[in-house]
Amino acid sequence: MSDPRTDEELMEAYLEGSVAAFQVLVERHSKPIFNFIIRRCGGNRQRGEDLLQETFLRVVRQAHSFKRKAKFTTWLYTIARNLCIDALRRASYRKHPSLDQPLSRSDPSDGGTLMDKVPAGGPDAADQTRDKRFRTALQEALNTLPDEQKDIFIMREFQGLKFREISEIIGVPENTVKSRMRYALQGLRRELAVFAEAI
Repeated sequence: MSDPRTDEELMEAYLEGSVAAFQVLVERHSKPIFNFIIRRCGGNRQRGEDLLQETFLRVVRQAHSFKRKAKFTTWLYTIARNLCIDALRRASYRKHPSLDQPLSRSDPSDGGTLMDKVPAGGPDAADQTRDKRFRTALQEALNTLPDEQKDIFIMREFQGLKFREISEIIGVPENTVKSRMRYALQGLRRELAVFAEAI
């Protein structure tokens, strides 16, 4: 039976010493946060799992900084997003291929992109991405977007967050979030136009 407490109540219980409450939070949010990390970074599964683990380690380390009136998911996505940004920055400094790149096309065992291997975040997203060719094209199109547009599109369309929540996570006004979402949609339409004509 699932725990009826809200995320914020569970976090409160964890701050009071309940390890079980923290475990419920991990079970409740691991899959959506993992999906976000994979789509945001486009990296391999191992890197995604490492970043997921680091996200929850940060929750443990920074638990005391959680504001009791704040929304837990906003705080959690902020941590995950910042870790993705840091990972991408480190990868570019080391001059390794960007984590945003799709998996190698030259090796068929790679299977396209990780988006092909990760379940979609919700029913609407699942319907839109069921076809493997479309998922591959969509991931490639996402990789062409500026990071600030890509973040917003993923959080809104795949994670189901409200514009207000996204605004709090990335620290810009809600109108700016909506504007970037419009630009993201325009960019994706352009990138996917060829795919649409081919089917």
